[in-house]
Amino acid sequence: MPQLSRRAFAGGLPLGFVGGSLLGGGLLGGSLLDGATAPALAASPAPGTPVSVTPLAQIKIGRFTVTALTDGYADMPYTFFPGRSAAQVEQAATAQFTARTSGVRFLFNQYLVEDGERRILIDAGPAGSIGQTGALPQALATLGVERDQIDAVIVTHMHQDHMGGLILGGKNNYPKAELFIDRRDVTHWTDPAKRNGAPDYLQTSFRMADEIVRLYPKLQAIDGEREIARGVSIVDLAGHTPGHIGVRIEDGGQSLIMVSDMIFPVVHPAATDVFFLFEQDQAAAKAMRDTFYPRAAAEGALIAATHMPFPGLGHVVNDRGTMRWQVADWALQN
Repeated sequence: MPQLSRRAFAGGLPLGFVGGSLLGGGLLGGSLLDGATAPALAASPAPGTPVSVTPLAQIKIGRFTVTALTDGYADMPYTFFPGRSAAQVEQAATAQFTARTSGVRFLFNQYLVEDGERRILIDAGPAGSIGQTGALPQALATLGVERDQIDAVIVTHMHQDHMGGLILGGKNNYPKAELFIDRRDVTHWTDPAKRNGAPDYLQTSFRMADEIVRLYPKLQAIDGEREIARGVSIVDLAGHTPGHIGVRIEDGGQSLIMVSDMIFPVVHPAATDVFFLFEQDQAAAKAMRDTFYPRAAAEGALIAATHMPFPGLGHVVNDRGTMRWQVADWALQN
């Protein structure tokens, strides 16, 4: 069982709100970070019509600007969470005021990391392969960033909802980017024997993995924890997949750890014995969460999570022996 790095997860200081949309006369803007570009709004809609704004959220971690983006969402049926019955998962969602007839809503959050020298994207979204997705290119364009301006993409693991945008349309969509993926995931998801024995719902991930290897000559299959760029390092969170990783951003005594699929909405972090359908090794997934949640709570980690409600920023809190998710007080903190 790989061990987490011993370095502390000291929380960063979030700063600014860039865009969002709340139905029923909601907030459309707030304090912008210096140099940030507000989303351009179309002509005023008819009274009472909700305004659609590409959601963007930015925080500062030392010299880094980290922008939360989203590719969209999908609702996962209540039957997709082994370890609890569908009725139990729906009951939990109802208690959290998030229940939908279609299941648990998963956001697909991605994170753009910039320091004035490099642009690093963490994950690329499902790009239409699941649910209501495909919005990441528009979100990047709202920032004035084209995909050929991304210097590196870190893929936290090779499930389709984290890599679909890399190969949308059968082409290399980030042509100038180095691509970083844990070697264990590359080995697993390109193994014909593993693919032949996998259920239908994982076949898209296997197919995408083969396409990525073919289309990305700059792919680097990395081993273990390492620094990708100054202040950007890999954290070993294997369990959800064989090479599932997180990304730590740290500078100036502040830090943020993007934990990808360590935390799912509704069921986590209260219980570690609830899984997701796509997790093949439930014992390994549980063991990593058993290790990670208490440590993150003890150290006050500022966390970014792919599938939590946008922008996916929060903390794991030990509330009298029960772990819970506490949304980070990140906006308007400058």
